Amino acid sequence: MQTLQSSAESLTEVNKSKFITYLVPIREFDGLQDRLKSENPKANHVVYALRYLNEYDQVVENSSDDGEPKGCAGVPALNVLRGEELINCAVLIVRYFGGIKLGTGGMARAYSQAVKDVLDISELIPYQKQVAYSFETSYSDVDKTHYRLKQLGIDHYDREFGIENVTWTIKSDEEKIDQFLKLD
Repeated sequence: MQTLQSSAESLTEVNKSKFITYLVPIREFDGLQDRLKSENPKANHVVYALRYLNEYDQVVENSSDDGEPKGCAGVPALNVLRGEELINCAVLIVRYFGGIKLGTGGMARAYSQAVKDVLDISELIPYQKQVAYSFETSYSDVDKTHYRLKQLGIDHYDREFGIENVTWTIKSDEEKIDQFLKLD
């Protein structure tokens, strides 16, 4: 399985219709469809497809045709994500109608092509399951701990400052957490 390093955007044109495609990490998906609709009021449709792992390591998939003929937009986009074995990401496609009807088959091919085009310019990385680990440090070790986390590329952490200690919760792949534990 693969996942996305960072967001990407591309433009695909098919028979004068424009498809602006956004590939985003799943954490950026909430509210993005509504934002794209408000930013593109003359767009005819904002279609999406997404795949992510839930807390039980099950793949959850969803798609929306957003007014396009049933199964002609969201499902073809989702099929491209499946074919690339992408996980924890979403693709949103803003369509501006160009005046030439594509037909159901042409529409499915156009949406698939739009997703393939954004994947061509995306930075994909192998998926690694993220785990959480909690520990405590003294106040005097906060800078040292922060430096070690930064060295290992662990940038998802929360700190809770208590009366005597600092409680850390870090989230990263198991390999990096194991490396962190070996540093002590």
